[in-house]
Amino acid sequence: MSTAKVETFVNIYQQLNKHTLHLLADIYHHDIVFSDPLHKVSGLSQLHEYFADLYSNVTECQFDIKSSHCSGDNAFVYWVMSYRHPKLASHKKIDVNGHSHLIFNGDKIITHQDYFDVGELLYRHIPVVGSVIKLIDKRATGV
Repeated sequence: MSTAKVETFVNIYQQLNKHTLHLLADIYHHDIVFSDPLHKVSGLSQLHEYFADLYSNVTECQFDIKSSHCSGDNAFVYWVMSYRHPKLASHKKIDVNGHSHLIFNGDKIITHQDYFDVGELLYRHIPVVGSVIKLIDKRATGV
């Protein structure tokens, strides 16, 4: 696979915000299946709705792409997502490490699977719930 496809993906993700969601059609197949630990959507229109909802709930969301690797029609992209949500972590920036497995059909992505720690993304930052999870983590590790 040409690294140009992955570079296009990276460039678009670094531009994404609530005003640039039309760019999704430049990289995703109309039959895209997108999933992460919390969601699964099928089709470009559902993906657009998913991102519209995501960006409407945060005041900032950026992706810092750390590295990418290609093999055949598969690509693996390692990233840090930084975001701010008005109801989480006192609106402080939250960083989440993750990676994406992309499968291409021609020049477009047909399958996009994200992997990340949901606790790092969300649960540890919810008032009360976060304290309970941190206590469980502490007891489980013996620290």
